[in-house]
Amino acid sequence: MMQCVVTPAAGKRLIGKAVAMRLRDEEALRNGTVAIIAGTTNGFVAEEVLTLLGQAGDFSRARFFRGITLPPSSDTTEEGRLPDESAFPGDVVIVKGEWQPGKTVFDVFESMRKGDVIVKGANAVNMEKRQAGVLIGHPQGGTIMAALQASVGRRVRLILPVGLEKRVQAELCELAGRLNMPGAGGPRLMPAPGEIVTEIEALALLTGARAELVAAGGVAGAEGAVWLAASGTDEQEQAVRALMADVAAEKPFVLE
Repeated sequence: MMQCVVTPAAGKRLIGKAVAMRLRDEEALRNGTVAIIAGTTNGFVAEEVLTLLGQAGDFSRARFFRGITLPPSSDTTEEGRLPDESAFPGDVVIVKGEWQPGKTVFDVFESMRKGDVIVKGANAVNMEKRQAGVLIGHPQGGTIMAALQASVGRRVRLILPVGLEKRVQAELCELAGRLNMPGAGGPRLMPAPGEIVTEIEALALLTGARAELVAAGGVAGAEGAVWLAASGTDEQEQAVRALMADVAAEKPFVLE
């Protein structure tokens, strides 16, 4: 067994690599539709998937988000968005292997069918119950509602990349009931059924090793970090060491 510290930025890169690996052999990436909904974690997913396709040259993660969690002193709208969204590039929509710059999930979700894929980030994850939840600021439910219409209505595959820094202990349906009730303040919460990919699943997908959360926290750039213990064959543990060395220097997100 070995242990490693994974910062939020490194975790996002791990998750991005893992989701790209998961999508690499998907028929949807070649002959269907893949919609990667904008978000700070999904920025890494989009970057890795577009690199896989050889189309990452014009992509930037800088403003690849709608709602964003910033310190309380920061200026955001009631919906949790930046006051100026003129630099928002759209989601990453890939149709038959070709990125469609400027398009969003709202342009394609009604036409998506079984076998297609939507990738949507989350704001809360209960690892014990395998639940993920999305905070909602938009009065019509935002992008998760579009994703759920496609997923639940037409069995479009829904992948939910989410870092362990967003772990919660509460049962998310009960929590949503409290946050969504009349008179409650702040964002609403939507539990989202789908395939959850955290740093733990990412390490398993990328190396074959089994990982578990053993501690968390840090300072001086390690705020929000998690300690993971990984075990496997000698080759798998060596693959974990190499992978962590590759992502360890990933820089924290900076709002540009």
